[in-house]
Amino acid sequence: MLEKILHYLNLDSDVEDFDRIHETITKDVIFKGTNLWILVFAIIVASVGLNMNSTAVIIGAMLISPLMGPINGMGYSIATYNFPLLRIAVKNFSFAVGASLLASTAYFAISPVSTAHSELLARTSPTIYDVLIAFFGGLAGIVAISSRTKGNVIPGVAIATALMPPLCTAGYGLATAKFEFFFGAIYLFTINTVFIAISSVVISQILKFPIRTLQDESKKKRVNRLITIVIIITVTPSVYFGYMLVQQERFNERASRFIASVRLFEGNYLLGSEVRPKQGSVSLVYGGSSLDTTQRDMIRKRAEDFDLLDARIDIRQGLSFSEFATDLSEIEQLKGEINRLSLLLRDSERKQDSLLLREQLGNRLLSEIRPLEPRIIACGYSEALVYSATTGPPRRMTVVSFGTSRTLPQRDRARVLDWLRSRVPADSLTATFDARP
Repeated sequence: MLEKILHYLNLDSDVEDFDRIHETITKDVIFKGTNLWILVFAIIVASVGLNMNSTAVIIGAMLISPLMGPINGMGYSIATYNFPLLRIAVKNFSFAVGASLLASTAYFAISPVSTAHSELLARTSPTIYDVLIAFFGGLAGIVAISSRTKGNVIPGVAIATALMPPLCTAGYGLATAKFEFFFGAIYLFTINTVFIAISSVVISQILKFPIRTLQDESKKKRVNRLITIVIIITVTPSVYFGYMLVQQERFNERASRFIASVRLFEGNYLLGSEVRPKQGSVSLVYGGSSLDTTQRDMIRKRAEDFDLLDARIDIRQGLSFSEFATDLSEIEQLKGEINRLSLLLRDSERKQDSLLLREQLGNRLLSEIRPLEPRIIACGYSEALVYSATTGPPRRMTVVSFGTSRTLPQRDRARVLDWLRSRVPADSLTATFDARP
């Protein structure tokens, strides 16, 4: 069994010729001519997508970007200890990053739209999850490059690892002097770069790519030690950011439940709310009678029930009756109107619930009568007003219609009707039996 599983997981049977893999990776490392122009065009497209908050345009830019080439080249050259190729890959990668930053900064400097939309903001706060995406996306990419059947993996990896948008966001940060955007985006780009390269190292060593240059063991150890240091330096901040992201999501969830519990508070309606998880605060804006100090303290006290002990609860009066009503009786009248509308709303909700239950009553009656009388196969429930030519007002009648598999004797009908009267309280109740052979 284990041998069969290992057979399915084995990559050796699909591995491309090592010389062809080497040639492909070496060719993609070089940035000049076609590759350089494609990179610049992709950067401009991605910048426009971020500027206009268009996901489709950003995905298109990631698909045409050739940035993966030198990153895979760095990982491959480290795994095979090919330091001449590593120097070429690093030089070309640095040149590509510089050209990308220059192009994106130039675009955002002349663009009339400078708003930071959601697509742009999403690239400023990397977490440990971005590490996982870059690593496993990079694994898929280098496995595809090493395989005879490339498939459509490479475009998917380009989208998943998202190298272009962070560079464009960094350019936006430089163009608008928002350096927190620049550093956040550069850190995300560094995560993607490092872990795509690391994944290339891992797969290259698993597939035993041939070492093309002779190196002593001490130099190999220094390289491995350097890789470990780079991984630790890159991952550590992302773990912290990931922890903070989880804490913010938990704060949002608790704050949402707290806000729902105080939407209506002693004659005051919640007009608006804002949750700021990074600051650990919740803002509430009420309309209605003016909230006094005791009521505000009660609202803040209720926040403790939702594990918001350290949260800052800001309560503001958005609309107060006292601003419009100088006479106390007028204020009370407005309060009474609010209470009346609240009662009408609750009564309407109860009626809706009652109608829903009434619609389902026939089904419930059928499920209860079937064990007592299996010949009953259908049940309908309705209420009607019966008008008479001789009497004045109509009388309400409850009608239950039974469908049976065959005609029921009179005594069985009487037994079902007695059960029905005990089950459905009604002043006027009638039942019909319709045989359906």
